[in-house]
Order: sequence, then structure tokens, then C-alpha cells
Amino acid sequence: MIDSPIKTKRDGHILEVTLDRPKANAIDMATSRIMGEVFADFRDDPDLRVALVTGAGDKFFCPGWDLKAAAEGDAVDGDYGKGGFGGLQELPRMNKPVIMAINGICCGGGLELALSGDILFAAEHATFALPEIRSGTVADAASVKLPKRIPYHIAMEMLLTGRWLEAEEAARWGLINHVVPADQLMSEARKMASLIASGPPLVYAALKEIVREAEDMKFQDAMNRITKSQFATVETLYTSEDQLEGARAFAEKRDPVWKGK
Repeated sequence: MIDSPIKTKRDGHILEVTLDRPKANAIDMATSRIMGEVFADFRDDPDLRVALVTGAGDKFFCPGWDLKAAAEGDAVDGDYGKGGFGGLQELPRMNKPVIMAINGICCGGGLELALSGDILFAAEHATFALPEIRSGTVADAASVKLPKRIPYHIAMEMLLTGRWLEAEEAARWGLINHVVPADQLMSEARKMASLIASGPPLVYAALKEIVREAEDMKFQDAMNRITKSQFATVETLYTSEDQLEGARAFAEKRDPVWKGK
């Protein structure tokens, strides 16, 4: 029996997902489909509140598409499964926070996967690039996302030249949140995951839907949809037990107990 390239571990309300596909954690079509199932199950499990994603080993987070698999027949435009390549970046209704713990080389589709996270930690030795230009292809998802995440000119330099960024420079441009020593990467990412897991899940869901849907909306249109509870997650929040619990806990000067309903 072949071991799964995706390892998962539940810790309370946290799901840890590890891409473990030697030698470099590259993603082929079969792995992408597994990842889609994992992230869809996470999305749909009411007991899980935050995911923490990392790569096995200390050299590669993910270099993206498995070119060896492509040479053996995996089609570039084939079926990547739920959520598209890597199972996350096109997954609909992903209204739960995702933390990335980038433990090494993060490039191509691996960087596109990382950009699907909400908070990014990186080990000091991690490096980032979009080398697709050198093989005559397009970093499609990154071409859409990256100029919205970091300064346009830096994004275009990465896309047009394929140049590499060290972790400190990536943090300087806002590509990642935190740079930490490699031996502290998972402990620091887990602290963040625990902090988020202790918070109000219905608020997180509303935040993620608002941010995602409002990206291409005019400000007042987005505000009108929020105030009129026209986002499904906002309507759920404002009619929930948690909404009352938050007010009661504040009035009673105690910590709230969030139930996610």
C-alpha cells in the first residue's frame, strides 16, 4: 500500500495538513485531487476552525507542478480535482482561516498555493519565486493574485524575470507575515492557529466571505450588502447564539464561549 502524499492531524479545532511527497513535495494530478478532498472536508467539518499547512522536511515547502509527472502524461489542463491545483485556491465557500508554515523552497504552483493562505509564516531559509517564465509558460493564479498582494512593480519583476526572493525581502514587500528560525516555525504557526481557533468561527466565516466577495465590488455596494445581511455568513452570524454570547460575555466581563452556531 502506497502512503498518502498528504498527512493530516487533528488537534482540537485545528487541522494540520502536511504535503509529504519526496523528494521535493511537488504536486501531481493525483496529489492535487487528494488535497482538494482534504480541504473540502476541512471546510465542511463544523468542529474544525483553522487549518495549518506545511511541507515535510526542511528544504522544500512546494516547488509546484510535478514536471516529471507531466512528462509521463499528466496534462497541464487536466482534472486537478476540487479547488483546482493544490486543492485550495479555487475551492468555493472556503470561509475558514488557513495558515501557511513555509519551511523551504516555495515557488511556482507552490507559491500560488501559499498565496491561498490567510496568514503566512516562513522559516529564515525559505525562498520564493515564479520561475514559469523560464520554461515558457504562465504562472496563471499568481498573475491574478500577486499584483494585488504586493507592490505592482515587485510582482511584475517576479513574473517577468523569475527572480528569487529571500524570506526577509518577501516579508518586507508584504508577501509573508512572519519570518522565524526554522526550528521555531511550527511552534510559532501553531500558536497563531491556537489563537484563531479560540475565537468566534462565525465571525471568521463572515470576514472571509466579505473580503473575498468585496474584492471586485465598489465600497458602498459591499457596505450595503453587509448592513443588509446579504452575505449568507453575515446573516448567519447576526441570527446566531454566538452573537448573543458575545454581548453577554462583554456585559458580564467574562470570556465568551463560542459554539459556532
